[in-house]
Amino acid sequence: MKEQYKIPLSKIVEEFHFEVIVKPECYDDIQITTPEVNRPGLALAGFYEIFETDRIQLIGKAETHYLQSLEASTKRVMLQKFVDAKPVAILYTTNLPVDDVVVERAKKQQVPVLRTSIKTSPIMAALISSLNTQLAPRITRHGGLVEVYGEGMLLLGDSGIGKSETAIELVKRGHRLIADDAVEIKRVSDRTLIGSAPEIIRHYVELRGIGIVDVRRIFGMGAVKETERIDLVIQLENWVEGKMYDRMGMDEETVNILGIEIPAITVPVRPGRNLAIILEIAAMNNRQKKMGYNTAEEFNKKLMRQMGIEV
Repeated sequence: MKEQYKIPLSKIVEEFHFEVIVKPECYDDIQITTPEVNRPGLALAGFYEIFETDRIQLIGKAETHYLQSLEASTKRVMLQKFVDAKPVAILYTTNLPVDDVVVERAKKQQVPVLRTSIKTSPIMAALISSLNTQLAPRITRHGGLVEVYGEGMLLLGDSGIGKSETAIELVKRGHRLIADDAVEIKRVSDRTLIGSAPEIIRHYVELRGIGIVDVRRIFGMGAVKETERIDLVIQLENWVEGKMYDRMGMDEETVNILGIEIPAITVPVRPGRNLAIILEIAAMNNRQKKMGYNTAEEFNKKLMRQMGIEV
């Protein structure tokens, strides 16, 4: 069964500094469970066959002008019916006046009524973006997450393989740490994964033989970051003699995380290999690929032409 995530309405109100016009007794217990919001034009016209009460309902200038065009008695009936449907919250935008009928009925039905000075389209986009992040499907993976040249790199591998040491070396070279040991991964869209660290271990790295290190205090605020998009997965493994590792870069590996395929490379580890430099090159190479240039493909074409083979 798919797990459903939720966020208190009060947290959304605090984040966007909404004015609370009607605060029901159950206000602190009200939870938002969907990132979708709604403009209730059809509902205010009397159509309720498809009406999602779990969505925050936005009333902007268009809805207000429509209601003002109705007869007073009709307007009252429509507003009462709207509040009686018990939406999770009603939000007036652009500092629009809240009708007395809504306030009266909302108090009776225990429906929160909010207001913001922000225009309808911008607040709608901001709400959806925020809720998509906070209600996104998520998993926690054992590993590390660093930002290298703007690329979010998820470091995976067995315990003791050197993930934390590599992360510290990258931080020393001017890159940024997002998470060590555990990475919380959220699917915020059909194409994007965002990683962060659990609150209790944020900005900390465990180095065997030394202990817990506070990266933010030792290297400064510029060495850490709260969240980062995951662009590339690095699978670290002990070097196995005789195993054929990719030397050209023609093989396109991916790892499926929460239904999204993320580019991946396997990096063998053995004494003498500078993993930090290798990962810097991997990050720059991945950026080149996203910008349309694939070094391995270009080299292969050059090689084929050298051999007189048309490409």
